[in-house]
Amino acid sequence: MHGPIDGVRAIHNAFRADIAAIDAAAADAARGKQGLEATVERFRFLNEILTYHAHGEEEAVFPMVEEVAPLVAATYAIDHERLDVAFNTLSNAVSAHDALGTARATAAFKFHLDTHLAKEDAQLFRIMRERVSVPDQVKAIGVMSSQMPGSRVPEFTSWIYPLLGDDDRESFTRALMMLMPWDVFAPSIPLICEAAGDGFTELARRMPELVA
Repeated sequence: MHGPIDGVRAIHNAFRADIAAIDAAAADAARGKQGLEATVERFRFLNEILTYHAHGEEEAVFPMVEEVAPLVAATYAIDHERLDVAFNTLSNAVSAHDALGTARATAAFKFHLDTHLAKEDAQLFRIMRERVSVPDQVKAIGVMSSQMPGSRVPEFTSWIYPLLGDDDRESFTRALMMLMPWDVFAPSIPLICEAAGDGFTELARRMPELVA
């Protein structure tokens, strides 16, 4: 049974996959390997999406969690602040063309992000799943998704689907369908198809309505 929180877990896994690739590229670049600039520079887009995600949590998820588990959300707000610091350090290193500094800053950013996401999956969104009603979960996820300007949605779609495995693609797509009526969702199917590539065949097998 898929729920709206499964879509959040899928986004978390996309963050994990992308920062792992960016971190590996930064380490290889520091060792002298050429042609990795575009991969390393992807940290800026990742952080843009992460910022929308964090703002949505602060606006919708944290208040709901506070009602059923007081004082829990405050620690996650601290994490968000530390991730902002880590991003600024990384951005400065990249701008200075400091390959070693970039590798170190990327590793630090990855460490903080991985820890934060693991905590959210183990506690914050578990509380949401177990103590908050499904309609309120949908409402919170809707607020989170609304943080992103519509102009960024095509690039976001192209970014996220290649980073997800089959289960996460299904969870994320079903979560999207919970947030909008079919006539609003349907125009995005061709973009999902293009972004998922060969993986769209399995997604359509699991969700025949995508090709009906």
